[in-house]
Amino acid sequence: MAIDYGKQRKRKGHAPQAEKREEYFRLVDQGTSFAEASRVVGINVRTGKRWRNGRAASKNRRATPPLRAVASPPAARSRYLCEAERIHIADRLREKATVRAIAAELGRSPSTVSREIRRNGVPLCGDASRWAYRPHAAQTRADARRPRPKPGKIGQNPALREFIQDHLTRKWSPEQIGQALRKRFPDQAEMHVVHETIYQALYVQGRGELRRELTRALRTGRAVRKPRRQAEARTPRRFSHPMVMISERPAEASDRAVPGHWEGDLIVGRENRSAIATLVERSTRYLMLVHLPDDHSASAVRDALTETIKTLPPHLTRSLTWDQGSEMAAHHSFTIATDVPVYFCNPASPWQRGSNENTNGLLRQYFPKGTDLSRHSRDYLNSVAAELNSRPRKTLNWETPAERLAKLLPTAS
Repeated sequence: MAIDYGKQRKRKGHAPQAEKREEYFRLVDQGTSFAEASRVVGINVRTGKRWRNGRAASKNRRATPPLRAVASPPAARSRYLCEAERIHIADRLREKATVRAIAAELGRSPSTVSREIRRNGVPLCGDASRWAYRPHAAQTRADARRPRPKPGKIGQNPALREFIQDHLTRKWSPEQIGQALRKRFPDQAEMHVVHETIYQALYVQGRGELRRELTRALRTGRAVRKPRRQAEARTPRRFSHPMVMISERPAEASDRAVPGHWEGDLIVGRENRSAIATLVERSTRYLMLVHLPDDHSASAVRDALTETIKTLPPHLTRSLTWDQGSEMAAHHSFTIATDVPVYFCNPASPWQRGSNENTNGLLRQYFPKGTDLSRHSRDYLNSVAAELNSRPRKTLNWETPAERLAKLLPTAS
């Protein structure tokens, strides 16, 4: 609310100049004219002009700078509008020029000019469709918004921060959390963040928005970002029975239209002495973990996979795709025992088993590299698989693998 300094002067004498100046500039920032702001505060119009622009030196007076120093326009063209451009916008608006015409004259995008008027102008009293645009006040508002760093959205919203931290401890990825927020709070924009915002809240610790130790809940467990590395080439291995390459796999497996086509691999422990076999169904991304308590030789892997595959209904055992690791040397006897053909990827081509490779990355949160995997029981493996199968996936339109498999089971034949 504006202060009537005229009445205040009658009651208590002159108001302090500092208060008058503060109120004067507040009124000007709100779009009040210079003359009206001077009248409300109770000063001469020339005094307001001197406060805004300063005063040159004269015979009897020293020069005084403006109370609000205005930064000079940068020498090189900036991505931000400068004060001279804002003055040009104000002049052309008074001449009823269109936004597109003003943008063309400044060499800017029309959306830049339109956004500048809406963000830094003020609507006229009684007509919200018209805007009063004052260039110096607009420059002041823009300068006040520019300093960095700014408080982040997560740090300002305790409910949002608590939701994110809770789901990070449950090993949800930032992208899964972002989608869950939109589904849980569809009409609350303040509860919506993209996954990059969550990553920055974790990695940029100057903000202090999320606890540092939560980086351990990320897939990689890294506290800083690292560039991706190219996969190392691997020497193809030869088996006693010829391999059937992935190029001969049925088309229905490639387009993921029919369930029952699986991708498999091993995740190995410390010094390659222990391992767990992973099976991922291509259509639903449903995961099964195969217990290998003793060793991961070809015969042990064959027997464990055979036992696991035989627990599935026949229409969910159409094929198995594996890499050329030595653990699948007994693939021929596995096919005889289960009637499931095995197809092999090309050397150094992990993307040909993309679903399995991605799932193995998720599993490293539960089975870190360099640990002994033989100490994990079959029940624990089943609980880990159940937790991953109940986690929403972007590639499934944010359904879980368990939900997608439940939908496909009645229709599979």
